[in-house]
Amino acid sequence: MRVMAIDYGDAHTGVAISDPTGLLAGTTTTINSRRQETVVDELVKLIEQHRPGEVVLGFPRNMDGTDSRRAELYRGLARALEEAAGMKVILWDERRTTIDAHQILFSQGKNGRKRKKLVDAVAASLILENYLNYKRLKGDAPQ
Repeated sequence: MRVMAIDYGDAHTGVAISDPTGLLAGTTTTINSRRQETVVDELVKLIEQHRPGEVVLGFPRNMDGTDSRRAELYRGLARALEEAAGMKVILWDERRTTIDAHQILFSQGKNGRKRKKLVDAVAASLILENYLNYKRLKGDAPQ
């Protein structure tokens, strides 16, 4: 079963989609828009194209585990996407994914401008990998 992971941002939203088995991160893309309606429309198109069985939205938490000040914005996106796509959206702890994405791109020699274009898709891939690893450890993933 495919899984789609979303790293929602102010101007850019990263999306990563697993392979059909749900074991590996596969396709990545970035939606460049500040408008939630546009982001939802583009996500619905990706859902229709790739038919994931699960959609995971990176959810902002503070380092102490409490909801961040942006949590309600993300809950709103999840509700809008659930309504538009007709499927449940799983909120998934995204702490450190953007920081780790920047570090990965920096270690690959990507300059600031190139990192900015790629960081959201890489962060979505990290969210996806974390979720798939959780499912494997929990025993919910194919072996």
